[in-house]
Amino acid sequence: MAQGSVRRVGRMLRPWSLRVGRALCTQAAPLTVMEQKDGVRKIVLSNPKKRNALSLAMLTSLREDIMADVDSNDPRVIIIGARGPVFSSGHDLRELTSARGREYHARVFQMCTEVMTLIQDIPVPVIAMVNGVAAAAGCQLVASCDIAVASEKSTFATPGVNVGLFCSTPGVALGRAVPRKVAMEMLFTGHPISAHDALRHGLVSKVVSEEQLESETLAMARRICETSRPVVALGKAAFQRQMAQSRDAAYATATQVMVDNLALVDGQEGIRAFIEKRKPAWTNGTDKAHQ
Repeated sequence: MAQGSVRRVGRMLRPWSLRVGRALCTQAAPLTVMEQKDGVRKIVLSNPKKRNALSLAMLTSLREDIMADVDSNDPRVIIIGARGPVFSSGHDLRELTSARGREYHARVFQMCTEVMTLIQDIPVPVIAMVNGVAAAAGCQLVASCDIAVASEKSTFATPGVNVGLFCSTPGVALGRAVPRKVAMEMLFTGHPISAHDALRHGLVSKVVSEEQLESETLAMARRICETSRPVVALGKAAFQRQMAQSRDAAYATATQVMVDNLALVDGQEGIRAFIEKRKPAWTNGTDKAHQ
């Protein structure tokens, strides 16, 4: 299929597809664009004129793109990027005026929470590909992703305090990604940090030149695609679960998951391939090798 065309068949995506966020189908331009090829799904925030603000419509479109066929064998990894010099400026402040009312405000933050937790709960890894400013809920989006690759020019901030709206929800993800005192400084001052400081504090995984950003991110995604999908899914879920537990509970969880992993056909295939000095032939299924 030619790039630039749009195809949707029921709820199943073609192996190579390009689609736009349905939430904004009545607008001249889509808020998100999704491409998928060889197991790599790329979702692009596509509203640069509004600094890719995470409006309710943008969040709804992003959620749909993340969820589309996510439990099938494709995709294997999701990349979230953005058009323009701003990855995302955070919530659309025009939606947060008194004229909108408390009920609407609650819908915005509930949808944002749903998207951020969804990223961590789905069975495939999610990579943020950041090239520019990630502020407030945009910084929260980066912190919520499993992996983040940033260009050297990128900056990260939670500046809500400077406009009278403390970044309380971004603080949930930020406080779980960076040391407490770094998070508090960012939240109390609103001052941005550089990509290299973000790397030093653990907010991003890797910093590369702007020219290398896409190729480095795709290379990382393709390496993930070479692994067994159910093994990765099992490992991601276990990691998220044990991080919220005490040490002893975490070891109990991880021990059981290791045993469950060994019971998978792909778990045994990997071990056989290592012993036989060959490349594993993953089934990418959840069949058991033994009980």
